[in-house]
Amino acid sequence: QVQLVESGGGLVQPGGSLRLSCTVSGGIFSDLDMGWYRQAPGKEREWVAHITSYGYTHYVASVKGRFTISRDNAQKMMYLQMNSLKPEDTAVYYCSEGYARNNLYRPNNWGQGTQVAVSS
Repeated sequence: QVQLVESGGGLVQPGGSLRLSCTVSGGIFSDLDMGWYRQAPGKEREWVAHITSYGYTHYVASVKGRFTISRDNAQKMMYLQMNSLKPEDTAVYYCSEGYARNNLYRPNNWGQGTQVAVSS
C-alpha cells in the first residue's frame, strides 16, 4: 500500500514560515488525492487542507491566505507552505492520501507526523 513520510517540522517564532514535505511511495501518485491534518495536545486530529489529483485545493478557514498546499507529480511529493504562523498552529502535522469527492476529503492512510511548534 501507499507509504507516506513527513519532514520539515521544527520550532519557529510567531509570524515565521515553514515548509512541510511528504514523500510518497507505492500507488500511482498522480491518481491520488492528498491531504494534511494536524493534532494539537489534548485535541482531536483536524483536517487542514487537501489537493486533488487535478491540483484543485481546499483549506480550513483558519489557514486560508496563510497556508498553501501543492504537489509535484514527477517527484511524487506533496508540500504545505505555512506563512504567518501563529501559536495556535502548534501541532503534529500528518500527511495523508485519500479520496476527494465534491468538497469532502476522506483519508485512507497516514504518515508518522512531524512536530511544528510556534513560540517566541
